[in-house]
Amino acid sequence: MSPQDTAEPAGTAEAPGGFAVSLDNFEGPFDVLLNLIARKEMDVTRVALAEVTDEFLAYTFRLAESGVDDPRTEEQRLDERTGFLVVAATLLDLKAARLLPSGEVESREDIEALEARDLLFAKLLQYQAFKRAAADVGRRLAEERVHVPRDVRRGEGFEDLAPRLEFSMTPEALAEIARAAFGQAKPPVPLEVGTGHLHTSRVTVAEECETIAARLAESGTLTFAELIADADSRLVLVVRFLALLELYRRNLLLLEQEGETVLARWTGEALADDDDAGAVLAEVDDYEGTEA
Repeated sequence: MSPQDTAEPAGTAEAPGGFAVSLDNFEGPFDVLLNLIARKEMDVTRVALAEVTDEFLAYTFRLAESGVDDPRTEEQRLDERTGFLVVAATLLDLKAARLLPSGEVESREDIEALEARDLLFAKLLQYQAFKRAAADVGRRLAEERVHVPRDVRRGEGFEDLAPRLEFSMTPEALAEIARAAFGQAKPPVPLEVGTGHLHTSRVTVAEECETIAARLAESGTLTFAELIADADSRLVLVVRFLALLELYRRNLLLLEQEGETVLARWTGEALADDDDAGAVLAEVDDYEGTEA
Protein backbone atom coordinates (compact mmCIF):
# COMPACT_ATOMS: atom_id res chain seq x y z
CA MET A 1 0.00 0.00 0.00
CA SER A 2 1.46 3.35 -0.98
CA PRO A 3 1.22 6.37 1.34
CA GLN A 4 -1.01 8.18 -1.15
CA ASP A 5 -3.54 5.32 -1.17
CA THR A 6 -3.93 5.22 2.61
CA ALA A 7 -7.27 6.30 3.96
CA GLU A 8 -7.13 9.78 5.43
CA PRO A 9 -7.33 9.82 9.24
CA ALA A 10 -9.83 12.19 10.75
CA GLY A 11 -8.63 15.68 11.46
CA THR A 12 -5.10 15.49 10.06
CA ALA A 13 -5.52 17.60 6.92
CA GLU A 14 -6.57 20.70 8.89
CA ALA A 15 -4.03 20.27 11.66
CA PRO A 16 -0.54 20.65 10.23
CA GLY A 17 0.91 20.92 13.73
CA GLY A 18 -0.14 17.45 14.89
CA PHE A 19 -0.58 13.89 13.69
CA ALA A 20 -3.69 11.82 14.46
CA VAL A 21 -4.36 8.15 13.76
CA SER A 22 -7.54 6.22 12.99
CA LEU A 23 -7.39 2.51 13.87
CA ASP A 24 -9.98 -0.14 14.63
CA ASN A 25 -9.44 0.19 18.39
CA PHE A 26 -8.27 3.82 18.65
CA GLU A 27 -8.86 7.15 16.94
CA GLY A 28 -7.23 10.38 18.01
CA PRO A 29 -3.88 12.21 18.37
CA PHE A 30 -0.73 10.11 18.22
CA ASP A 31 0.48 11.51 21.57
CA VAL A 32 -2.69 10.25 23.28
CA LEU A 33 -1.98 6.76 21.90
CA LEU A 34 1.54 6.93 23.36
CA ASN A 35 0.15 7.99 26.75
CA LEU A 36 -2.26 5.04 26.80
CA ILE A 37 0.54 2.60 25.96
CA ALA A 38 2.91 4.14 28.52
CA ARG A 39 0.26 3.89 31.27
CA LYS A 40 -0.44 0.31 30.11
CA GLU A 41 -4.10 1.20 29.51
CA MET A 42 -3.76 -0.16 25.96
CA ASP A 43 -1.91 -3.33 24.98
CA VAL A 44 0.78 -2.44 22.44
CA THR A 45 0.30 -5.84 20.76
CA ARG A 46 -3.17 -4.67 19.65
CA VAL A 47 -1.80 -1.60 17.86
CA ALA A 48 -1.28 -2.06 14.12
CA LEU A 49 2.07 -0.28 13.76
CA ALA A 50 2.07 -0.78 9.98
CA GLU A 51 -1.19 1.16 9.70
CA VAL A 52 0.16 3.92 11.96
CA THR A 53 3.27 4.21 9.78
CA ASP A 54 1.21 4.31 6.58
CA GLU A 55 -1.01 7.04 8.02
CA PHE A 56 1.99 9.10 9.09
CA LEU A 57 3.48 8.85 5.59
CA ALA A 58 0.14 9.82 4.09
CA TYR A 59 -0.08 12.73 6.55
CA THR A 60 3.39 13.92 5.47
CA PHE A 61 2.59 13.64 1.76
CA ARG A 62 -0.70 15.49 2.18
CA LEU A 63 0.98 18.44 3.86
CA ALA A 64 3.51 18.62 1.04
CA GLU A 65 0.98 18.32 -1.80
CA SER A 66 -2.19 20.01 -0.52
CA GLY A 67 -0.66 23.45 -0.10
CA VAL A 68 -1.83 23.74 3.53
CA ASP A 69 -0.28 26.78 5.18
CA ASP A 70 2.09 25.16 7.68
CA PRO A 71 3.58 27.76 10.06
CA ARG A 72 6.38 25.41 11.12
CA THR A 73 9.92 25.64 9.75
CA GLU A 74 11.52 22.88 7.72
CA GLU A 75 13.67 21.99 10.75
CA GLN A 76 10.56 21.57 12.91
CA ARG A 77 8.92 19.33 10.31
CA LEU A 78 12.11 17.26 10.09
CA ASP A 79 12.17 16.96 13.89
CA GLU A 80 8.59 15.63 13.79
CA ARG A 81 9.50 12.95 11.24
CA THR A 82 12.66 11.97 13.11
CA GLY A 83 10.79 11.77 16.40
CA PHE A 84 8.13 9.56 14.83
CA LEU A 85 10.80 7.15 13.54
CA VAL A 86 12.37 6.92 17.03
CA VAL A 87 9.02 6.26 18.71
CA ALA A 88 7.91 3.80 16.02
CA ALA A 89 11.14 1.81 16.40
CA THR A 90 10.70 1.76 20.18
CA LEU A 91 7.09 0.61 19.87
CA LEU A 92 8.15 -2.14 17.46
CA ASP A 93 10.77 -3.44 19.92
CA LEU A 94 8.27 -3.12 22.75
CA LYS A 95 5.63 -5.03 20.81
CA ALA A 96 8.11 -7.85 20.17
CA ALA A 97 9.05 -7.93 23.85
CA ARG A 98 5.40 -8.02 24.93
CA LEU A 99 4.92 -11.24 22.95
CA LEU A 100 7.11 -13.04 25.48
CA PRO A 101 5.25 -15.40 27.84
CA SER A 102 4.16 -13.71 31.06
CA GLY A 103 4.07 -16.84 33.23
CA GLU A 104 6.55 -17.86 35.89
CA VAL A 105 10.11 -16.75 35.14
CA GLU A 106 12.76 -19.32 35.93
CA SER A 107 15.68 -18.97 33.52
CA ARG A 108 18.12 -16.08 33.37
CA GLU A 109 17.29 -15.62 29.67
CA ASP A 110 13.66 -14.93 30.54
CA ILE A 111 14.70 -12.44 33.21
CA GLU A 112 16.94 -10.61 30.72
CA ALA A 113 14.11 -10.49 28.19
CA LEU A 114 11.70 -9.03 30.77
CA GLU A 115 14.32 -6.48 31.83
CA ALA A 116 14.69 -5.44 28.19
CA ARG A 117 10.91 -5.00 27.97
CA ASP A 118 10.93 -2.76 31.06
CA LEU A 119 13.77 -0.71 29.55
CA LEU A 120 11.67 -0.12 26.44
CA PHE A 121 8.82 1.18 28.62
CA ALA A 122 11.32 3.46 30.36
CA LYS A 123 12.58 4.68 26.99
CA LEU A 124 9.05 5.53 25.90
CA LEU A 125 8.41 7.43 29.14
CA GLN A 126 11.74 9.22 28.74
CA TYR A 127 10.78 10.32 25.23
CA GLN A 128 7.50 11.73 26.49
CA ALA A 129 9.22 13.52 29.40
CA PHE A 130 11.74 15.21 27.10
CA LYS A 131 8.99 16.16 24.67
CA ARG A 132 6.93 17.79 27.42
CA ALA A 133 9.98 19.55 28.85
CA ALA A 134 10.89 20.91 25.40
CA ALA A 135 7.34 22.18 24.93
CA ASP A 136 7.44 23.91 28.33
CA VAL A 137 10.81 25.52 27.60
CA GLY A 138 9.54 26.70 24.21
CA ARG A 139 6.44 28.19 25.80
CA ARG A 140 8.43 30.04 28.46
CA LEU A 141 10.91 31.36 25.89
CA ALA A 142 8.01 32.66 23.81
CA GLU A 143 6.55 34.41 26.88
CA GLU A 144 9.85 35.96 27.95
CA ARG A 145 10.59 37.16 24.43
CA VAL A 146 8.00 39.94 24.79
CA HIS A 147 9.35 41.14 28.17
CA VAL A 148 11.55 44.25 28.08
CA PRO A 149 13.47 45.35 31.19
CA ARG A 150 12.82 48.87 32.42
CA ASP A 151 15.84 51.14 32.11
CA VAL A 152 15.59 53.83 34.81
CA ARG A 153 18.42 56.29 35.11
CA ARG A 154 19.25 58.39 38.14
CA GLY A 155 17.56 61.76 37.99
CA GLU A 156 19.39 65.04 37.73
CA GLY A 157 20.73 66.37 41.04
CA PHE A 158 21.13 62.91 42.61
CA GLU A 159 24.51 61.98 41.10
CA ASP A 160 26.53 63.34 44.04
CA LEU A 161 24.36 61.84 46.80
CA ALA A 162 25.88 58.36 46.58
CA PRO A 163 29.02 57.91 48.71
CA ARG A 164 32.23 57.80 46.77
CA LEU A 165 34.19 54.57 46.75
CA GLU A 166 37.58 55.00 48.35
CA PHE A 167 39.95 52.07 47.72
CA SER A 168 42.96 52.49 49.98
CA MET A 169 44.55 49.03 49.51
CA THR A 170 47.38 48.65 47.03
CA PRO A 171 47.37 45.86 44.41
CA GLU A 172 50.41 44.31 46.11
CA ALA A 173 48.65 44.10 49.48
CA LEU A 174 45.56 42.58 47.86
CA ALA A 175 47.73 39.99 46.11
CA GLU A 176 49.37 39.07 49.43
CA ILE A 177 45.98 38.55 51.10
CA ALA A 178 44.83 36.37 48.20
CA ARG A 179 48.05 34.33 48.35
CA ALA A 180 47.59 33.66 52.06
CA ALA A 181 43.92 32.70 51.59
CA PHE A 182 44.63 30.34 48.72
CA GLY A 183 47.52 28.77 50.66
CA GLN A 184 45.20 27.76 53.51
CA ALA A 185 42.49 26.41 51.23
CA LYS A 186 42.30 22.65 50.82
CA PRO A 187 42.35 21.21 47.30
CA PRO A 188 38.85 20.42 46.06
CA VAL A 189 37.79 16.81 46.42
CA PRO A 190 36.66 15.41 43.07
CA LEU A 191 33.05 14.33 43.08
CA GLU A 192 32.34 10.71 42.23
CA VAL A 193 29.31 10.33 40.03
CA GLY A 194 27.54 7.02 40.43
CA THR A 195 27.01 5.02 37.26
CA GLY A 196 25.00 2.15 38.71
CA HIS A 197 21.80 3.41 37.09
CA LEU A 198 23.29 3.33 33.58
CA HIS A 199 22.45 0.32 31.42
CA THR A 200 25.65 -0.43 29.52
CA SER A 201 26.11 -3.03 26.84
CA ARG A 202 27.50 -6.29 28.18
CA VAL A 203 27.91 -8.04 24.84
CA THR A 204 28.97 -6.32 21.61
CA VAL A 205 29.11 -7.49 18.01
CA ALA A 206 32.74 -6.35 17.68
CA GLU A 207 33.88 -8.55 20.58
CA GLU A 208 32.02 -11.58 19.23
CA CYS A 209 33.56 -10.95 15.78
CA GLU A 210 37.00 -11.24 17.35
CA THR A 211 36.01 -14.47 19.12
CA ILE A 212 34.70 -16.07 15.92
CA ALA A 213 37.68 -14.87 13.85
CA ALA A 214 40.23 -16.28 16.30
CA ARG A 215 38.52 -19.70 16.40
CA LEU A 216 38.02 -19.99 12.65
CA ALA A 217 41.56 -18.80 11.89
CA GLU A 218 42.87 -21.59 14.11
CA SER A 219 40.50 -24.38 13.05
CA GLY A 220 39.68 -23.38 9.47
CA THR A 221 36.12 -24.70 9.50
CA LEU A 222 33.61 -25.01 12.34
CA THR A 223 29.92 -25.70 12.55
CA PHE A 224 27.55 -23.10 13.89
CA ALA A 225 26.81 -25.40 16.84
CA GLU A 226 30.53 -25.48 17.69
CA LEU A 227 30.78 -21.69 17.47
CA ILE A 228 27.96 -21.17 19.98
CA ALA A 229 28.76 -24.12 22.24
CA ASP A 230 30.11 -21.86 25.01
CA ALA A 231 27.34 -19.23 24.77
CA ASP A 232 26.13 -18.95 28.36
CA SER A 233 22.95 -16.98 27.58
CA ARG A 234 20.47 -16.27 24.83
CA LEU A 235 21.92 -12.76 24.60
CA VAL A 236 25.42 -14.05 23.74
CA LEU A 237 23.93 -16.51 21.25
CA VAL A 238 22.01 -13.81 19.36
CA VAL A 239 24.94 -11.36 19.28
CA ARG A 240 27.34 -14.07 18.12
CA PHE A 241 24.94 -14.93 15.29
CA LEU A 242 24.90 -11.23 14.28
CA ALA A 243 28.71 -11.22 14.39
CA LEU A 244 28.79 -14.27 12.11
CA LEU A 245 26.58 -12.47 9.58
CA GLU A 246 28.74 -9.34 9.83
CA LEU A 247 31.92 -11.33 9.07
CA TYR A 248 30.14 -12.99 6.16
CA ARG A 249 29.12 -9.56 4.84
CA ARG A 250 32.75 -8.44 5.07
CA ASN A 251 33.82 -11.50 2.99
CA LEU A 252 35.96 -12.80 5.85
CA LEU A 253 34.27 -16.20 5.92
CA LEU A 254 32.03 -18.50 3.85
CA LEU A 255 28.82 -20.14 5.04
CA GLU A 256 27.80 -23.54 3.68
CA GLN A 257 24.92 -25.81 4.63
CA GLU A 258 25.02 -29.60 4.55
CA GLY A 259 21.60 -30.86 5.52
CA GLU A 260 20.77 -29.30 8.88
CA THR A 261 24.43 -28.44 9.60
CA VAL A 262 25.73 -24.92 8.87
CA LEU A 263 29.50 -24.73 8.27
CA ALA A 264 31.58 -21.55 8.61
CA ARG A 265 34.91 -21.51 6.73
CA TRP A 266 37.47 -18.76 7.38
CA THR A 267 38.71 -16.93 4.26
CA GLY A 268 40.57 -14.02 5.91
CA GLU A 269 44.21 -13.79 6.87
CA ALA A 270 45.83 -16.49 8.96
CA LEU A 271 46.44 -15.45 12.58
CA ALA A 272 49.74 -16.13 14.29
CA ASP A 273 47.98 -16.48 17.65
CA ASP A 274 44.79 -15.42 19.38
CA ASP A 275 46.28 -12.05 20.33
CA ASP A 276 46.36 -11.04 16.64
CA ALA A 277 42.61 -11.38 16.20
CA GLY A 278 42.00 -7.65 16.56
CA ALA A 279 44.44 -6.79 13.75
CA VAL A 280 42.56 -8.89 11.21
CA LEU A 281 39.25 -7.27 12.17
CA ALA A 282 40.30 -3.68 11.52
CA GLU A 283 37.50 -3.44 8.94
CA VAL A 284 34.91 -4.45 11.54
CA ASP A 285 35.98 -1.90 14.18
CA ASP A 286 33.62 0.72 12.70
CA TYR A 287 30.59 -1.52 13.15
CA GLU A 288 27.72 0.64 14.42
CA GLY A 289 24.93 -1.90 14.47
CA THR A 290 22.75 -2.80 17.43
CA GLU A 291 24.51 -3.54 20.69
CA ALA A 292 22.76 -5.92 23.02
